[in-house]
Amino acid sequence: MKFMLIMRATDDAKKAYEAADIEQIINAMGTFNESLMKAGVLLAGDGLSDDMSEAFVVDFSAEDPIVTDGPYGETHELFNGFWIIQTASKEEAVQWARRCPLGPGNKLEVRRVTDMSDFEGFADNEYLQKQAGWREELKQP
Repeated sequence: MKFMLIMRATDDAKKAYEAADIEQIINAMGTFNESLMKAGVLLAGDGLSDDMSEAFVVDFSAEDPIVTDGPYGETHELFNGFWIIQTASKEEAVQWARRCPLGPGNKLEVRRVTDMSDFEGFADNEYLQKQAGWREELKQP
């Protein structure tokens, strides 16, 4: 099973981060990432820029999608980074999520990534059939 771990922070957490020892944070995250890698569960992961001038939202509410430059939303609506892990069970994903070195005011949203079993009954769909080839082409599990 694949899961996406999504980092979220409150305004208080952002303030605490700004006052924190950045090298200590990097080391804690590096240790966590290394443990995910050594266990063979890490598929992908990255932090996201806090520079909202580089961010944008594409809103599909209108006939033509509307692009709005950042900043956008409240802090708790944004996410700061992510990991995609592959585990044998939801329980194992919970164990990994609990080990993440995030401090007070932070949350880690964990969502299962869909797989072909979520689309049973659509086995003859052209794009679902192509997806397996695309994953191989991109070297994704």
